Amino acid sequence: MDDEAIVAAFVETRQQSVTICAPLLPEDYSLQAAAFASPPKWHLAHTSWFFETFILKPFASGYESPQPLYEVLFNSYYNGIGAQHPRDQRGLLSRPPLEDVLAYREFVDAAVLALAAAASDTARKTIHERMLLGIEHERQHQELFFTDFKYSLSANPLYPEYLSQALSTSVTAPPLRWLRDEGGLITIGHSGQGFCFDNELPRHRYFVEPFEFASRLVSNGEFQAFVDDGGYQRPELWLADGWAIAVAEGWTAPLHWLNRDGEQREFTLYGSQPRDAARPLCHVSGYEAEAYAQWAGARLPTEQEWEKVAVDQPDSLGGMDDGHYHPRVAADDKGVSQLYGECWQWTRSAYTPYPGYKPSPGAIGEYNGKFMSNQWVLRGGSCVTKSSQARPSYRNFFYPQDRWQFSGIRLARTLDKETDQ
Repeated sequence: MDDEAIVAAFVETRQQSVTICAPLLPEDYSLQAAAFASPPKWHLAHTSWFFETFILKPFASGYESPQPLYEVLFNSYYNGIGAQHPRDQRGLLSRPPLEDVLAYREFVDAAVLALAAAASDTARKTIHERMLLGIEHERQHQELFFTDFKYSLSANPLYPEYLSQALSTSVTAPPLRWLRDEGGLITIGHSGQGFCFDNELPRHRYFVEPFEFASRLVSNGEFQAFVDDGGYQRPELWLADGWAIAVAEGWTAPLHWLNRDGEQREFTLYGSQPRDAARPLCHVSGYEAEAYAQWAGARLPTEQEWEKVAVDQPDSLGGMDDGHYHPRVAADDKGVSQLYGECWQWTRSAYTPYPGYKPSPGAIGEYNGKFMSNQWVLRGGSCVTKSSQARPSYRNFFYPQDRWQFSGIRLARTLDKETDQ
């Protein structure tokens, strides 16, 4: 990406973060219903802090922050930078007010653009690399804005809307087909064209046994059959840790499923809506996904299987850029669908470093590497993912008990070696 393209992407991304907040009420900007769900105002400030901390402070001569204590208030988890305000108390930050945060964004934007225009040849490459990382980081926080804000709105018994729109309903989802893949020795990881995060590298070889891959995501109606069959009361379907959490948390259905006077409904960014049996299931944990796969006589794919299938598929234009913030029914075709733009897909793969992985030096190396423990990999992208981040090698990761993301289920099956001749 050349200099002009980087600057254009920076300006577009910074403006988009403000634009998606336009439907909010003033009271919404500090809303935080759980420790994992940050308030919108904090997202706006933290993404500015990122550019300030990793670009302006090290490269802009004489730069001074408009408020030195922002270094603590809006530091997320970078221990190499210093102290952080407690994550579960971000919603208590009534000050600075929104206008100060927006002014902070404008101050940082002007400084970054001035630095990019005046950078020396020796510093320009590093500055542009960090601008790209900051842009992609902010796009991730745009997705988190939607998932966090949805969760926080769901805690309100009025089930308020982010946007007002009636969602259409369908009778049935298209048939789920099993697509055979012969496996083999493949190369995994980013190909080197365009941006990628460090956890997508280095490329390496991996042997995949023959397998079958579901043509689409599991639908609400299909998961309802699991619920009706006592799926949440059958410990034999669950991993031990998952069963313990399901019992402790009282799980009886996916997050955001509602029942009002016998009517099946679902909380969405458009408020409470009739639950569409044909739409993809979303907001399930990895443990629920694993239990459903056991019940269905299948399994979750590995991240290598998922990437092998995705590499041969055309790019998707779905995600947050089309302005529709809820998963849609799969296309009725004979190929694979819903890889991107609807729901993240849990895999059975642990989030671990690729062979030869080395995090970047310094605090910026904390971006991905230190989280490679006790989490599962999700692949694809959701209806609130930036479309430019929908690529085969993208590795999302969450703890298997997490449910507030737009996470769904894609099934796979292992071929029987004795009968598959």
